[in-house]
Amino acid sequence: MVDAPRDVLGPVAGEPAFDDHRPPRLDIVNDCVHCGFCLTTCPTYVLWGEEMDSPRGRIHLMKQGLDGEPMTDSMVRHVDACLGCMACVTACPSGVRYDSLIEDTRAQVERRHPRKGRDRALREAIFALFPYPRRLRLLRGPLRAYQVSGLQRLVARSGLLERLAPTLATLDSLAPRLRRVPRPPGRVPARGPRRAVVGMLTGCVQDAFFPDVNSATVRVLAAEGCDVVIPPGQGCCGALSVHNGREEQARGFARALIDRFERAGVEYVVVNAAGCGSSMKEYAELLRDDPYAERAAAFAAKVRDLSELLAALGPVARRHPLPLTVAYHDACHLAHAQGVRAQPRALLGGIPGLEVREIADPEICCGSAGVWNILNPGPAAELGDRKAGNVLATGASLLVTANPGCLMQVAAAVRRQGGAIALAHTAQVLDASIRGLPASALLTPAG
Repeated sequence: MVDAPRDVLGPVAGEPAFDDHRPPRLDIVNDCVHCGFCLTTCPTYVLWGEEMDSPRGRIHLMKQGLDGEPMTDSMVRHVDACLGCMACVTACPSGVRYDSLIEDTRAQVERRHPRKGRDRALREAIFALFPYPRRLRLLRGPLRAYQVSGLQRLVARSGLLERLAPTLATLDSLAPRLRRVPRPPGRVPARGPRRAVVGMLTGCVQDAFFPDVNSATVRVLAAEGCDVVIPPGQGCCGALSVHNGREEQARGFARALIDRFERAGVEYVVVNAAGCGSSMKEYAELLRDDPYAERAAAFAAKVRDLSELLAALGPVARRHPLPLTVAYHDACHLAHAQGVRAQPRALLGGIPGLEVREIADPEICCGSAGVWNILNPGPAAELGDRKAGNVLATGASLLVTANPGCLMQVAAAVRRQGGAIALAHTAQVLDASIRGLPASALLTPAG
């Protein structure tokens, strides 16, 4: 009798959870002393109080997998539930690299766990669209028509979409109001003496839905003495893919982006989206056993968040007054993954007349987390509502953050609560001050 061929794409019953390709590292797993400092900063533990939905609980599951336990549906469910916000990395007194552990574990899950039909189809649809800027830009026309025609308001009032297609309802609520913004040219010279030559990542969601943020970023950099180069044909940086275990897709995106920026010959690579920046700074790890390994390390060393570079250069452009009260929201992948907190606050604080107010529970994620809010709309809405309540409680007239996902998530939550606050990227506030625009230019409420 001939044995049935083994499915090499997934584990058989009873097979150990992890194979030999980049399993979560045992030495990092063993760094966790299960002290519990991570619990109050973990959004899923805050929501559900479930030990296996805390960082130390997930690390326990990883240890079981490394000890030979199989990959169960329960284990996958708890791994999937993690937002990857990295607040636990900041909170951990033992310095546990949970970011490395969860990324390696998710890659194992994606390769070895057969997902059920609806979940598989949704994930395939997401990753066939969101990491492709050109495909996203094709949505702008139909989406703008849907918004300006009044159809979006009718659909929202009817409640039909929430009942019939919750995922589409979530996407509908997140979609920002679109307007036409000319795309910046491929090279913009510095105003005044040149201080640096920088390449700018245009991004995927940022490019398609927040082109005004990219334009503001270019203007600010040029005003601060930077030649700005925008390499043509740049694609996704791979952040969404790597954060969701799609390792090979992420590596392909990373290689292509390295090629584009190497040809541009820039001193720095500036990023204005927190999730993108954190992944690009880790290209050396992503491509550590790849022919691109050395080039990836050199590229990663050039990557800077916009606020990092501006703070390091120091201001030369005059700041005009902006009489505003601003609540600053720490994007998780800027504060926790990159450790960039002081720089954006200092830049905002350098604007005459502008007051920065802090938000309660800043370490708790808003629930966006890349595409987590699309995959988990109910819990994401709970986290978004919590964040929106804390934002509105500041009494600020403007919420400022550095990530497109956060802007969309908080705006949707503010609308649900019937509140009103304007939202802007850090670059837009700096741009308005440098150009001498009135405060009203920034005060279009999200609600």
